[in-house]
Amino acid sequence: MDSTLRLIAANPVDKLARTVEALLVVASAPLTVAELAEAADDDPERVETALGLVRERFSEPRSGIVLEEVAGGYAFRASREAADACSRLFERPVERGLSPAALETLAIVAYLGPCSRPEVARIRGVAADSAVASLVERGLISEAGRESGPGGAVRYKTTPLFERVFGLESLAALPRLDDLGEDATELRTRLLEVAESRAS
Repeated sequence: MDSTLRLIAANPVDKLARTVEALLVVASAPLTVAELAEAADDDPERVETALGLVRERFSEPRSGIVLEEVAGGYAFRASREAADACSRLFERPVERGLSPAALETLAIVAYLGPCSRPEVARIRGVAADSAVASLVERGLISEAGRESGPGGAVRYKTTPLFERVFGLESLAALPRLDDLGEDATELRTRLLEVAESRAS
Protein backbone atom coordinates (compact mmCIF):
# COMPACT_ATOMS: atom_id res chain seq x y z
CA MET A 1 0.00 0.00 0.00
CA ASP A 2 1.54 3.33 -1.03
CA SER A 3 1.64 6.38 1.26
CA THR A 4 -1.46 8.04 -0.29
CA LEU A 5 -3.61 4.95 0.26
CA ARG A 6 -2.29 4.65 3.82
CA LEU A 7 -3.27 8.27 4.54
CA ILE A 8 -6.78 7.75 3.15
CA ALA A 9 -7.27 4.55 5.13
CA ALA A 10 -6.11 6.27 8.33
CA ASN A 11 -8.36 9.33 7.91
CA PRO A 12 -11.14 8.98 10.54
CA VAL A 13 -13.75 10.77 8.39
CA ASP A 14 -12.94 8.59 5.40
CA LYS A 15 -13.29 5.54 7.63
CA LEU A 16 -16.68 6.84 8.76
CA ALA A 17 -17.61 7.44 5.10
CA ARG A 18 -16.90 3.77 4.34
CA THR A 19 -19.12 2.77 7.29
CA VAL A 20 -21.91 5.09 6.09
CA GLU A 21 -21.54 3.66 2.59
CA ALA A 22 -21.96 0.11 3.94
CA LEU A 23 -25.03 1.11 5.99
CA LEU A 24 -26.68 2.63 2.93
CA VAL A 25 -25.95 -0.47 0.86
CA VAL A 26 -27.58 -2.87 3.33
CA ALA A 27 -30.55 -0.61 4.21
CA SER A 28 -33.92 -1.42 2.65
CA ALA A 29 -35.11 2.21 2.93
CA PRO A 30 -33.52 5.67 3.00
CA LEU A 31 -31.67 6.45 6.25
CA THR A 32 -31.68 9.82 8.02
CA VAL A 33 -28.53 11.44 9.39
CA ALA A 34 -29.73 10.57 12.91
CA GLU A 35 -30.22 6.90 11.98
CA LEU A 36 -26.80 6.76 10.32
CA ALA A 37 -25.17 8.44 13.34
CA GLU A 38 -26.82 5.99 15.73
CA ALA A 39 -25.82 2.94 13.67
CA ALA A 40 -22.27 4.22 13.17
CA ASP A 41 -22.04 5.31 16.83
CA ASP A 42 -20.76 8.69 15.73
CA ASP A 43 -21.64 12.39 15.74
CA PRO A 44 -24.34 13.61 13.28
CA GLU A 45 -22.13 16.48 12.09
CA ARG A 46 -19.34 14.05 11.25
CA VAL A 47 -21.88 11.81 9.49
CA GLU A 48 -22.95 14.76 7.32
CA THR A 49 -19.30 15.34 6.41
CA ALA A 50 -18.94 11.64 5.62
CA LEU A 51 -22.07 11.78 3.44
CA GLY A 52 -20.39 14.54 1.45
CA LEU A 53 -17.46 12.22 0.77
CA VAL A 54 -19.79 9.38 -0.22
CA ARG A 55 -21.77 11.71 -2.51
CA GLU A 56 -18.53 12.77 -4.20
CA ARG A 57 -17.40 9.17 -4.58
CA PHE A 58 -20.75 8.05 -6.01
CA SER A 59 -21.70 10.75 -8.48
CA GLU A 60 -22.67 10.76 -12.12
CA PRO A 61 -20.99 10.04 -14.47
CA ARG A 62 -18.17 8.48 -12.49
CA SER A 63 -20.29 5.77 -10.80
CA GLY A 64 -23.09 3.41 -11.75
CA ILE A 65 -24.81 4.13 -8.45
CA VAL A 66 -25.55 7.58 -7.08
CA LEU A 67 -26.20 8.86 -3.56
CA GLU A 68 -29.38 10.94 -3.32
CA GLU A 69 -31.38 12.66 -0.60
CA VAL A 70 -34.89 11.25 -0.84
CA ALA A 71 -37.91 10.41 1.34
CA GLY A 72 -36.40 12.29 4.28
CA GLY A 73 -33.13 10.39 4.22
CA TYR A 74 -30.25 9.16 2.05
CA ALA A 75 -30.17 6.20 -0.32
CA PHE A 76 -28.36 4.86 -3.36
CA ARG A 77 -30.06 4.65 -6.74
CA ALA A 78 -28.93 3.53 -10.17
CA SER A 79 -27.39 6.22 -12.32
CA ARG A 80 -29.45 7.43 -15.29
CA GLU A 81 -26.94 5.74 -17.58
CA ALA A 82 -27.61 2.36 -15.94
CA ALA A 83 -31.38 2.78 -15.40
CA ASP A 84 -32.48 0.88 -18.53
CA ALA A 85 -30.24 -2.10 -17.74
CA CYS A 86 -31.53 -2.16 -14.16
CA SER A 87 -35.15 -2.05 -15.31
CA ARG A 88 -34.54 -5.10 -17.52
CA LEU A 89 -33.25 -7.02 -14.50
CA PHE A 90 -36.62 -6.95 -12.76
CA GLU A 91 -39.82 -8.59 -13.97
CA ARG A 92 -42.05 -5.76 -12.75
CA PRO A 93 -40.03 -2.55 -12.71
CA VAL A 94 -41.71 -0.07 -10.37
CA GLU A 95 -41.23 3.04 -12.48
CA ARG A 96 -42.21 1.53 -15.81
CA GLY A 97 -45.43 0.03 -17.05
CA LEU A 98 -47.78 2.06 -14.84
CA SER A 99 -51.04 2.58 -16.69
CA PRO A 100 -52.61 6.04 -16.93
CA ALA A 101 -55.25 4.83 -14.44
CA ALA A 102 -52.54 3.74 -11.98
CA LEU A 103 -50.63 7.01 -12.40
CA GLU A 104 -53.81 9.02 -11.84
CA THR A 105 -54.71 6.95 -8.77
CA LEU A 106 -51.19 7.31 -7.41
CA ALA A 107 -51.32 11.10 -7.80
CA ILE A 108 -54.68 11.25 -6.01
CA VAL A 109 -53.40 9.19 -3.09
CA ALA A 110 -50.20 11.28 -2.93
CA TYR A 111 -52.14 14.53 -2.73
CA LEU A 112 -55.27 13.53 -0.85
CA GLY A 113 -54.27 10.42 1.10
CA PRO A 114 -54.99 8.66 3.18
CA CYS A 115 -58.05 8.00 1.02
CA SER A 116 -60.21 5.00 0.16
CA ARG A 117 -61.02 3.30 -3.15
CA PRO A 118 -64.52 4.86 -3.22
CA GLU A 119 -62.97 8.31 -2.73
CA VAL A 120 -60.49 7.69 -5.54
CA ALA A 121 -63.32 6.41 -7.76
CA ARG A 122 -65.39 9.54 -7.08
CA ILE A 123 -62.49 11.77 -8.14
CA ARG A 124 -61.56 9.70 -11.21
CA GLY A 125 -65.14 8.97 -12.23
CA VAL A 126 -64.41 5.25 -12.67
CA ALA A 127 -63.75 2.25 -10.42
CA ALA A 128 -60.30 2.21 -8.81
CA ASP A 129 -60.04 -1.42 -7.62
CA SER A 130 -57.57 -2.61 -10.26
CA ALA A 131 -55.36 0.49 -10.09
CA VAL A 132 -55.22 0.39 -6.28
CA ALA A 133 -54.37 -3.33 -6.27
CA SER A 134 -51.58 -2.75 -8.80
CA LEU A 135 -50.08 0.07 -6.74
CA VAL A 136 -50.25 -1.97 -3.53
CA GLU A 137 -48.53 -4.89 -5.29
CA ARG A 138 -45.74 -2.60 -6.49
CA GLY A 139 -45.27 -1.19 -2.98
CA LEU A 140 -46.09 2.40 -3.97
CA ILE A 141 -49.12 2.66 -1.66
CA SER A 142 -50.11 0.81 1.50
CA GLU A 143 -53.05 0.50 3.88
CA ALA A 144 -53.49 3.33 6.37
CA GLY A 145 -56.45 2.25 8.51
CA ARG A 146 -60.16 2.31 7.73
CA GLU A 147 -62.88 4.89 7.40
CA SER A 148 -64.93 5.31 10.59
CA GLY A 149 -68.18 3.41 10.97
CA PRO A 150 -69.16 -0.21 10.39
CA GLY A 151 -67.70 -1.75 7.26
CA GLY A 152 -65.43 1.26 6.75
CA ALA A 153 -63.42 1.14 3.55
CA VAL A 154 -59.65 0.67 3.70
CA ARG A 155 -57.73 3.93 3.33
CA TYR A 156 -54.42 4.14 1.45
CA LYS A 157 -51.33 6.32 1.63
CA THR A 158 -48.11 6.50 -0.34
CA THR A 159 -45.02 4.67 0.91
CA PRO A 160 -41.37 5.71 1.31
CA LEU A 161 -40.75 3.68 -1.87
CA PHE A 162 -43.05 6.09 -3.76
CA GLU A 163 -40.95 9.04 -2.59
CA ARG A 164 -37.77 7.23 -3.48
CA VAL A 165 -38.95 6.15 -6.94
CA PHE A 166 -40.17 9.63 -7.83
CA GLY A 167 -37.10 11.35 -6.33
CA LEU A 168 -39.01 13.27 -3.65
CA GLU A 169 -37.40 14.31 -0.39
CA SER A 170 -40.95 14.27 1.03
CA LEU A 171 -44.54 14.70 -0.15
CA ALA A 172 -44.08 18.41 0.52
CA ALA A 173 -41.93 18.50 -2.63
CA LEU A 174 -45.00 17.88 -4.81
CA PRO A 175 -46.55 20.95 -6.49
CA ARG A 176 -49.09 22.65 -4.24
CA LEU A 177 -52.61 21.22 -4.56
CA ASP A 178 -54.04 24.72 -4.11
CA ASP A 179 -52.47 25.65 -7.44
CA LEU A 180 -54.22 22.86 -9.34
CA GLY A 181 -57.75 24.37 -9.48
CA GLU A 182 -61.00 23.38 -7.82
CA ASP A 183 -62.93 21.86 -10.72
CA ALA A 184 -62.97 18.05 -10.46
CA THR A 185 -62.26 17.50 -14.16
CA GLU A 186 -59.41 20.01 -14.14
CA LEU A 187 -58.05 18.50 -10.93
CA ARG A 188 -58.13 14.99 -12.40
CA THR A 189 -56.35 16.17 -15.56
CA ARG A 190 -53.70 18.09 -13.67
CA LEU A 191 -53.05 15.23 -11.21
CA LEU A 192 -52.48 12.89 -14.15
CA GLU A 193 -50.14 15.42 -15.78
CA VAL A 194 -48.12 15.74 -12.58
CA ALA A 195 -47.88 11.96 -12.13
CA GLU A 196 -46.78 11.42 -15.72
CA SER A 197 -44.16 14.18 -15.52
CA ARG A 198 -42.75 12.63 -12.32
CA ALA A 199 -42.50 9.19 -13.95
CA SER A 200 -40.76 10.41 -17.12
